[in-house]
Amino acid sequence: MGLISLEGMEFFAYHGYYDEEQKIGNKYSIDLSIETDLSNAAESDRLKDTINYEELYQLVLSVMQTKHRLLEHVAHDIIEKIKATYGSVKEVTVGVSKYNPPIGGICERAKVIITR
Repeated sequence: MGLISLEGMEFFAYHGYYDEEQKIGNKYSIDLSIETDLSNAAESDRLKDTINYEELYQLVLSVMQTKHRLLEHVAHDIIEKIKATYGSVKEVTVGVSKYNPPIGGICERAKVIITR
């Protein structure tokens, strides 16, 4: 087993519970960790024997381009898409951060982390 991680992916997206958030948008950060068998790639040194990072980024981007109300739902959709695309994945952890959340005070970011 091994882990593939993409950390600090940044997006501008239109998620949010409030309608105004879905109109003006905000900056988001995604941290992704995938547990999978990396032994074949470690031995072969071939991209086809692992999960392509560029493809993972594009998959996350596609989810980020669809409006969601909750960060939990964003994380859920990323996990579901990864598991549907890559059968070899054993576990996925997704952290979704929203910068400057509208909470009525100073907060750099709100974050949810889901593992499945």
